[in-house]
Amino acid sequence: MGSTSSLATDLVKEAEAGYKIVDRAADFAEKQALRPDFDHSGERIAVTKQPNPSWRYGGGARGYDASLKHKEVDPYADSRPMMSNYKLLISGIAPRPIGFISTVSADGKTKNLAPFSYFQVIDHDPPTFVIGFSSRPGREKDTYRNLKETGECVINTVSENMMEAVNATSLDPPHGESVFSIEGKVVDTKELGNHGKPGMSAAGVVLIQATRFWVREDATNDDASHIELDKLRPVAQLGGMAYGRITSTFELPRKRWADEQGKSALLLGLE
Repeated sequence: MGSTSSLATDLVKEAEAGYKIVDRAADFAEKQALRPDFDHSGERIAVTKQPNPSWRYGGGARGYDASLKHKEVDPYADSRPMMSNYKLLISGIAPRPIGFISTVSADGKTKNLAPFSYFQVIDHDPPTFVIGFSSRPGREKDTYRNLKETGECVINTVSENMMEAVNATSLDPPHGESVFSIEGKVVDTKELGNHGKPGMSAAGVVLIQATRFWVREDATNDDASHIELDKLRPVAQLGGMAYGRITSTFELPRKRWADEQGKSALLLGLE
């Protein structure tokens, strides 16, 4: 028993040595000191015109350059470190919403709160969300274990004024601390097998179905069908340590084939 435990400990230590997800950012204070202050003015988020109001069918993407080449990447190549996939994905799949997930242990004694950017709403009827848990050295994440054991959680949105506390995972928001929160229950879990490594926990995904919404009264309309962006002030996770805020938006109506076909010779030719 002792030798088995010792072997497991050694495997975890070996896995930790190659696990560089958390950037230590030793020179962050010096870099930040040279940057402009965060704008706390609360200016309304501007709504601009769409990027190319004169676009017509057949116009393609503005500025497209066919001479630009793509590099093929095999994410499973023996010579490719896991960290290269991590850095490529979090910088390329951006912006990503942040889900601040609150759970309780099965015995009810321990509360856990953690931010996740492998998070997304995937349906509205029924309201359903997905949370991804990546493999890491040692045991699985507390949030993942709690979800599997209790089947319940609260998902909180993250606004600008919460960021430092969220980053430190030191804020335990009651209903109302976040502009928008979702109570949910687990409907399915799936471990992502065939890619396990010694000393690392299993990766997996959890599907959450909403059971109740909580939205701050001053941020929504009478029938709670919309949240004011100026009140929500959402933050998105980008690559590395970077986060993004919304300072302007534009609108673009979704179009229907039946409405558009007669307006374009190109579309008429596709019949």
